[in-house]
Amino acid sequence: MSNPRRALVKDYMTRDVQTVSPDELVIEVARKIAESDHNGYPVTERRQVRGFVSARDLLLADDEDPIFKVMATDLVVAHPEMRVTDAARVILRSGIQKLPVVDDANNLVGIISNADVIRSHIERATPEKVGKLKQTLERIHNLDFDEERRTVDIASLTPTQKRVYADELEGRKYEMKRGLAEPLVVIDVNGRLLLADGHHRILAADELGIDTMDAYVIVIDEPDIELGMERTARKEGLETIADIEVVDYARHPLIERTKRLQ
Repeated sequence: MSNPRRALVKDYMTRDVQTVSPDELVIEVARKIAESDHNGYPVTERRQVRGFVSARDLLLADDEDPIFKVMATDLVVAHPEMRVTDAARVILRSGIQKLPVVDDANNLVGIISNADVIRSHIERATPEKVGKLKQTLERIHNLDFDEERRTVDIASLTPTQKRVYADELEGRKYEMKRGLAEPLVVIDVNGRLLLADGHHRILAADELGIDTMDAYVIVIDEPDIELGMERTARKEGLETIADIEVVDYARHPLIERTKRLQ
């Protein structure tokens, strides 16, 4: 595939959105905000978006005022088919943190935040990435390999990366709880399943009690082939996901390099 898959808002938005109604009172919504990790809510009526109310909107309002009197009605919204990069531009230029996502009938179908946009650009598996890896392997071994999409058992995977970073691991867990996990990239070498991409994702899945994951699989059904990443895994003592080390972001090599330059 020559062009990368264009990530769309519908791929990364949170679909289970908490909302409030226009007739709820300020004191009731203020209590909801105080008891949650949200700083505001879309205001809906029969799924139709009527506005958005933030904690700031409530500051000077009377406790008994209905939300429709204080909510913002001139909203910036996203469409589920919008590209994530376009949503990122809107978020950056408008200075808002969350975009309600509405369909063609103005029904609320999700919400996308600046955090969702950032995570969409970290460790993404795309058909182009898989295609390039497949072409590289074919060029090295002068053979043609197959590619397929299938569900793999996490316990059957051999990792090829020694360490992952704690902050990215938390991001993967956040995504998985919201059904946003990207597929893994796996190489099936005569039945030996090497994890080529997705080490943060499989650790996140393991911590959440998930046993299987969707994967792009490059199939190498040729005798006497051993990949360089397989030899590296053996050298590093990597047999199962339990052998992957989770390190704090402060130990990231780029951070250490920056400190040395200062």
